[in-house]
Amino acid sequence: MRIAKFAILFLLLNISFAKDIINNSFITEYEYGAMLYENPRGIGCNKCHDRGDKSVVIAKYKDKKNETKTLKAPPINKVSYEKFVDVLTTKRGSSNIMPSYFLTDDEIKSIYFYIKNLKK
Repeated sequence: MRIAKFAILFLLLNISFAKDIINNSFITEYEYGAMLYENPRGIGCNKCHDRGDKSVVIAKYKDKKNETKTLKAPPINKVSYEKFVDVLTTKRGSSNIMPSYFLTDDEIKSIYFYIKNLKK
């Protein structure tokens, strides 16, 4: 009887310890989000959005009327999560400059967490 109680206690402790290992990851959500923000699928969000807190000029060009146009990436740190997901998951035509990254839900959440908690 005493051995059975000890075995049950030992088993419960091991399950608890294993659960802690599973819930703790090698890097934090912030670090994972930073990694994805800088290079999710070949080109990072930071290339166009910089730190995400202001509009960034991507290019200036002349249109057919020889008028100077400016292509800007908008700030993204104040965007709602719903809008953020919508922009990242909507298929785009050739007229939209935002690339498709085919991110998983977890990757999108991590990037959003990163830009919302970006350290100054």
